[in-house]
Amino acid sequence: MLEIGTKAPEFTLPDQNGEMRSLADYRGQKVVLYFYPRDNTPGCTKQACNFGELYPQFREKGAVVLGVSKDSVASHKKFEEKYGLPFTLLSDTEKEVIQAYDVWKEKKNYGKVSMGVVRTTYLIDEEGIIIKAFDKVKAADNPGDMLGELG
Repeated sequence: MLEIGTKAPEFTLPDQNGEMRSLADYRGQKVVLYFYPRDNTPGCTKQACNFGELYPQFREKGAVVLGVSKDSVASHKKFEEKYGLPFTLLSDTEKEVIQAYDVWKEKKNYGKVSMGVVRTTYLIDEEGIIIKAFDKVKAADNPGDMLGELG
């Protein structure tokens, strides 16, 4: 996990509509950058839907929500449409950003060890500095917890 107080790594990734989005596009706003394993899995769906429900409150507090996984643009588009998600989903099929943010880790699931995305959320300030970092977050609770972090 990246250190609080460090500059968030810059990136440019395609969103669910195939448009390129950069972290720099969001200067002047707080960014809730959350990394999740896969579209349409129970935990990830709950997390995304909860972020979606709370999104107007994030906007009121001057924050945007960006979800990142290694799923394709097409997968993100289906996920967005199926659940009416109002925020940006970024496709990192090459895992460049996932690795830059140190969320690609060894995971154990029922005794089986594999590499994967560890559910992690960063709060980045208006200047691009990481001000909060949470790993191994609980999918359902994470959106409410992050809203609370915004004060």
